Amino acid sequence: MRTTHSRGLQPNVLGTFDTIVMAVAGSAPAYSLAATTAVLFGAVGFAGPAALLYCAIPMFGIVLAYARLGRIDVNAGAGYSWVGRTLHPFLGFLSGWALVFAATVFMVAGSLPAGALTLSLIDPDLANHTPLAAAVGAGWFLIMLLVVLGGARLTVRAQLVMSGVEMLILVGFVLAAVLHRGHATAFDWSWFGLDQFDGTQGFAAGALIAAFYYWGWDVTSNLSEETRNSRRTAGLAALVGVGFVFVLFEAFTVAVNVLLTSEEIRTAGPNVLAVLGQEIWPGVGGKLLVVAVVLSTVATLETTLLQVTRSLFAMGRDRTLPAALGTVHRRWNTPWVAIAAVGGAALLMFAAAAAAESVQRILSDAVAAIGLQIAFYYGLAGIAAVVAYKSLLLRSVRNLILGGLWPLLGSGFMLWCFVESLGELSTTALTIGLGGLLVGVVPLLVYWRKGSDYYRPARLDAVRALAATEDSGPSTPRPRGSARDKSYATDF
Repeated sequence: MRTTHSRGLQPNVLGTFDTIVMAVAGSAPAYSLAATTAVLFGAVGFAGPAALLYCAIPMFGIVLAYARLGRIDVNAGAGYSWVGRTLHPFLGFLSGWALVFAATVFMVAGSLPAGALTLSLIDPDLANHTPLAAAVGAGWFLIMLLVVLGGARLTVRAQLVMSGVEMLILVGFVLAAVLHRGHATAFDWSWFGLDQFDGTQGFAAGALIAAFYYWGWDVTSNLSEETRNSRRTAGLAALVGVGFVFVLFEAFTVAVNVLLTSEEIRTAGPNVLAVLGQEIWPGVGGKLLVVAVVLSTVATLETTLLQVTRSLFAMGRDRTLPAALGTVHRRWNTPWVAIAAVGGAALLMFAAAAAAESVQRILSDAVAAIGLQIAFYYGLAGIAAVVAYKSLLLRSVRNLILGGLWPLLGSGFMLWCFVESLGELSTTALTIGLGGLLVGVVPLLVYWRKGSDYYRPARLDAVRALAATEDSGPSTPRPRGSARDKSYATDF
């Protein structure tokens, strides 16, 4: 089994608590709720809680797949390495490329709302000025770029502050919504039922939107080489993180259904959290939730930067992209060439976005295109987990369910979402989504012909990998008498 520690990235920087925070921030609770609640309501009406519930079930299958794969191959490339070593190197490369492309597009799509919302706190009329919103969003992006360049420890500390304040605001408003006396619609348990959907197409529409809510938790796997006891921690953090944001998503979606009228939800659009905040706490609540959305957006920009730069680092290290991308800064222990490359590409995209007519139109097409990339690489990872653990699946009912059936359910759901969405997306979204994947074929063929060792992989097999782990013992033993490794940022 390949070991990937001591290849440049600094190990043991993130503890368990840090990694859980990264998983939560990667899913961007406030941003996801603001950007997609009205869209979800428009697609399925009051069945939003059901869409989130029935999307969470297969999503947990993908989380389990990542957790099991991370136990046997610690790699900053995550799915890029796992899929390549179990299914085929070509699929592995395209899996990594899909993440890189989706994350790069999202950094622009996410920065634009951050810019618009920041301007809305100053003057609501400025939020509709697309070039100005793009400029402010680019400013937020550059700040996060510098934080990520400064090293994992600085990144974690910034994340703890941003996500901590965001979570305090969101949890406070959940409690306030429970105690709120005014209701536009009475709560109904049928909102969680399958019969609320308008047939298979209605379910598909809700599921595709709900999948975007959860995306981002897998940053824990891309940070595995920098995480303490990562074979256990990365998967555990992802499970806890997805469970936490699932509860938040359900709570806020129910609150929107109960406290706002259908017309208010549709009219509010991406400002639905501000409208909800005003309903709960007139005068102050709306602005507080806008602050939460800005913090959430900036926080997820940071985790997305971590994902894309660690993926590029792994690809550069394996010589499947220019080797310079695998270069680590001597002082900060960060893949600075990859960070600079992503920054340059994103700034070019910001320039194009500034010339567009509408932030909302850019966001709509970008989110749809990103959805294709997410479904593609999550689906492949689910299959990879089953293949890697195939020799162990029939040894117990637990292995069969958690290691086989549930990941397969998640994989099938994601690939079904991919196929189902092809006939629903706009031409622009399809061009970005499918075109982005096809562009990846060019470097794939170039570096395959150059003879990268990645295309002659050591097969990933759980039996051999787990046996090798047990034989080698703990990978990073702690010195006797040391109460705590000073390189850890925080931990329980």
